[in-house]
Amino acid sequence: MKLLSWNVNGLRAIYKKGAFNTLFEINPDIICLQETKAHPEQLSEEVRSPAGYFSYFDHSKIKKGHSGVAIYLKTKFKNQISKVEYGIGNKKLDQEGRFLAIHLNPLKSDSEETVIINCYFPNAGVSPERFIFKMEYYDKFLKFINKLKKDGKKIIFCGDINTAHKEIDIARPKENEKHTGFLPIERAWIDKIIFNGYIDTFRFFYPKKIQYSWWDMKTFARNRNVGWRIDYFFISENLKNSLKKAEILDNIMGSDHCPILLELK
Repeated sequence: MKLLSWNVNGLRAIYKKGAFNTLFEINPDIICLQETKAHPEQLSEEVRSPAGYFSYFDHSKIKKGHSGVAIYLKTKFKNQISKVEYGIGNKKLDQEGRFLAIHLNPLKSDSEETVIINCYFPNAGVSPERFIFKMEYYDKFLKFINKLKKDGKKIIFCGDINTAHKEIDIARPKENEKHTGFLPIERAWIDKIIFNGYIDTFRFFYPKKIQYSWWDMKTFARNRNVGWRIDYFFISENLKNSLKKAEILDNIMGSDHCPILLELK
């Protein structure tokens, strides 16, 4: 199974740039998009339902053109879906359209259900209130996935986590150690994710590789590769033996982020 994740910084924008179709040329089974900034009714049929795929959207209920996530799946998965969840089950945290979870029935009777989670985690840089919101979201998200794990599910979660984990994941760690997105408390949450039995798939394959997934557009940081790795695919340990490939596709343009890829056997 091949999965892609990308913070598109506007789904309509990447469609106009031609980058939307580029994703489908990779022939993924599942595509998870963050920061779509659109309600489904604002999108053309071609964007909502590309040939061979069907989709689910979660969008902001309080501010149009803000946040939003989408999952595209190949039509072969239609009969496997047992449940779709829009949000982590907290009214305050779910107002911004940041979360989708797709439950897939196993193809083999002796296997467990797989849950694909696409999440656009909050950015805390705007105000102290948003920092509190982000950390509360982190806490509730971990409780959500741990409940699934306790129930024996196979878990894949991806998205823009809005935090670089280690110094290797950011071009200028010393200059940013007091900036949101690289604060000790934020990085400690990713430590906690790993401690709870989830695998950072890129680091599984590349423990020392320096590669980024986001660059500041205002300073043209991508031209100088002054970036951050803040986009991730994590899997639960019961999927470890299925790992085949994890990549950052930094050759694909169209957003301030680039797509990331995960392949499972």
